[in-house]
Amino acid sequence: MTKKVTVLDYGSGNVHSACRALAEAGAEVELTAERNAVLEADGLVIPGVGAFSAVMDKLLEVSAPSLIDKRLTAMRPVLGICVGMQVMFEHGVEHGLDTAGLGQWPGVVEQLEAPTLPHIGWTKVEPDAGSTLFSGVEDERFYFVHSYAAREWKLDIKPPFIPAKLTWANHGERFLAAVENGPLSATQFHPEKSGPSGLKLLSNWIQSL
Repeated sequence: MTKKVTVLDYGSGNVHSACRALAEAGAEVELTAERNAVLEADGLVIPGVGAFSAVMDKLLEVSAPSLIDKRLTAMRPVLGICVGMQVMFEHGVEHGLDTAGLGQWPGVVEQLEAPTLPHIGWTKVEPDAGSTLFSGVEDERFYFVHSYAAREWKLDIKPPFIPAKLTWANHGERFLAAVENGPLSATQFHPEKSGPSGLKLLSNWIQSL
């Protein structure tokens, strides 16, 4: 049975490439911010490009925080991409501006300490063993375009709850490239621009819905 995936339509620039990649990976895709479609889809994708604060402003305009909360409370999967991953953290700091995020995860998104920024290009990642997203593409490279990232993971999950699966990458310093935390997953890179490896990752997510 084909899975229905809603891509949240809130003005982000990479929505159409994300929609095409998700369809190619096997999903029935709808681009919308309509409440019922967002809440009832098998999966919800939060894309994001640009500044943390601008993305948060646009998400607030379509009531995204409450919609995402409702989905996650009901254990309905959500996937954030690039800045769509960054806003899942408590706050982001860009050019001295500290902006509140969605607060799904503790921590801050800050500028990487690296010799060249932005970090643009194909980079190898290091997923935890047993990752669902990276099954079959554990040793592949993915396409990044960013200057900011979360550099540590602060969510302390105790048994019987299952710890998050974390994926790391390096550009000047170590940073989180992806997180799989119950129904909430996210990637700092762009799977929709990462060729066959990115399509495999999206397919893995779709099949898990």
